[in-house]
Formats: sequence, structure tokens, C-alpha cells
Amino acid sequence: MKFSTRFHIDGFVLSIIVVAVAASLFPASGTGATVLDRATKIAIALLFVLYGARLHPREALEGLKHWRLHSVVFAATFVLFPLIGLALRILVPSVLTEELYTGVLYMCLVPSTVQSSIAFTSIARGNVAGAIVSASASNLLGVFVTPVLVILLMNTTGDVHVDAASIVDIVVQLLIPFAVGQLIRPRVAGIMQKYAEPTKFVDRGSILLVVYAAFSAGMVEHAWDGLAARDIAALVLVCCLVLALVMGTTVFAGRALGFSLPDRIVIVFCGSKKSLATGLPMAAVLFAGQPIGLIVLPLMVFHQIQLMVCAALAQRYARRPESVAVPSSPDPASSAG
Repeated sequence: MKFSTRFHIDGFVLSIIVVAVAASLFPASGTGATVLDRATKIAIALLFVLYGARLHPREALEGLKHWRLHSVVFAATFVLFPLIGLALRILVPSVLTEELYTGVLYMCLVPSTVQSSIAFTSIARGNVAGAIVSASASNLLGVFVTPVLVILLMNTTGDVHVDAASIVDIVVQLLIPFAVGQLIRPRVAGIMQKYAEPTKFVDRGSILLVVYAAFSAGMVEHAWDGLAARDIAALVLVCCLVLALVMGTTVFAGRALGFSLPDRIVIVFCGSKKSLATGLPMAAVLFAGQPIGLIVLPLMVFHQIQLMVCAALAQRYARRPESVAVPSSPDPASSAG
């Protein structure tokens, strides 16, 4: 702790780096990978039970009605990102190889993350109800929109099939636990307020599990093999550029459109991310019969960068004065932050 304070390193960001390094050195495989996958799913389900228990049903309903907020998030995910991906074609072959550019373009077409977007919104004391609707709907919509965008903007071989299991997973892992949390809220609301601080470990712990699982899977798949150091450095810089462009645009759009600070937090965190959990299995379907290691590598790199940047940004938002976070009605996420 003293080290991170002295060198101005956020403790949560440092934890993410440590977990990523640990996954690189000791990746989970076989039975270990199966256990890790189940533990991650359980942590995510518990996270959404807590979100449901924190939010008053009235606030959740208001989140559903906030169509302007969700429209901006969808536009960032499925319009802004693809346009940036197409524009980056000018970097081939001087900066990016043809194979890496294909992966960058695919990265720009996948849906937003769900659990980390909502977790960071909660940590930042943003509009959690709005984030749950925006992130979940974006991920569900992406199951249909991403294959269409891939067909229109990329060359694929074979038939494109979207597995209905993707929709089932979102319902079972996210929406049902949230509904359970809403049902038990009257009984646990007092306990949640009393032990608000310990529940933060669930937010952060779920993200760390996702980081470990993602990096571990990449090492097992040998995603980094065969790449020169220059190619990796160029890819990291391009991913940083894409994230900076999207985050800058979402910050500007949130202010220009007159959204409150809690809503602007949702736009930044839900509109600037790409889902590794959805993107990896989708790539296996869309690019069946092709080596997908390099295709998903940009998504893996971007995923790690977005987690570290958003972790630091969420902590910065969380340190703002409490009065800034409170709109006309009490913010249901304030106890999570």
C-alpha cells in the first residue's frame, strides 16, 4: 500500500496488473480452467443479486425508461466503434499487419461488456440502474448486430450462426440473479446498508476473476505466439488510441447532450468497452475453420487496457464529493461506491 501511494499507483489497477501477470505465469487449464469458469460465473451471479438488492424497484423502472441514455450507449458501441475500426484501415501495412487489422476491426464490432461496465459504474457512484439496462441490452443486441456487422464489413467463410445459448447465458447469469436481488431486497436492505463496505469486494473481485480467466485463456491458446515485439507494441498503441477516442467522444457527448453526472458515468463506462466474454465464443462461430488466435488478440489486449483505465477512472469518480453524485432523488448506487 505504501508503494502504491508513494508512486501514485491506484491499488485496484495494481491488483489487475498483478492478476494479469499471475495468469500469464500460471494459466488455468484442464480442471483448473473449468473450476475458474464456474467460480467466475458464481461471482458474477452474486454480483447481480447484490445489485438487485441495492436498487429500489422504482429506480430499476426508471432505468428502463431512460431511452436517451441507452441510445447514446448503443450508438457508441455499434456506430462509433465500427467507424473508427474502418478508419484504422489506413494503418495497414505500415503500422498493423493485415491479420492484426482484421482483429482490430472485429474488436470494434463486438458488444459492450456487462459485468465490468456495471461494476465500474457502481464503484464510480453512477446510475447503476441505467448501467444494468444499457449494458445488458447492448450485450443482448450484440448477439444479433455483431454477426450482421461482420458479414457487412468483414470477409468470413462458412455459414454464420448465432447460438441461442448466448441469450440464455445472459438471462441466467445476469437478469435472473438481479430479479432475485429485487425479490429479497425488503429482507436484506438493512443488512446491505450496514455492511456496504464489504460488498465492494464483490465488485472488484468479480473483475479480477474476469481478468485472470481472460488472460489465462489467451496463454493456453498461445495467442501471443509468432508475433514480433514491434507488432505487439503497435497493437497496444492502436488499442490505446481507440479507447482514448471513444472515451473522449463519450465524455463530450454526455456533456453536450445535458446528461447528469451519474448518467455520464454510464455513457463512459458502458459505451467504451468491448466484451471478451461475448467476443471470443462469437469469433469461434463467425470464423469457423480459421485460426482465430490473431483475430481475438486485439480484443484481448483492448480488454485488459480498458479494465486498467476504467479502474483508475472509476476510483477517481468515487473520490468526488458526495453532494456531486446526488441528483434530485437518492442515488441507489451511493452505498456501493
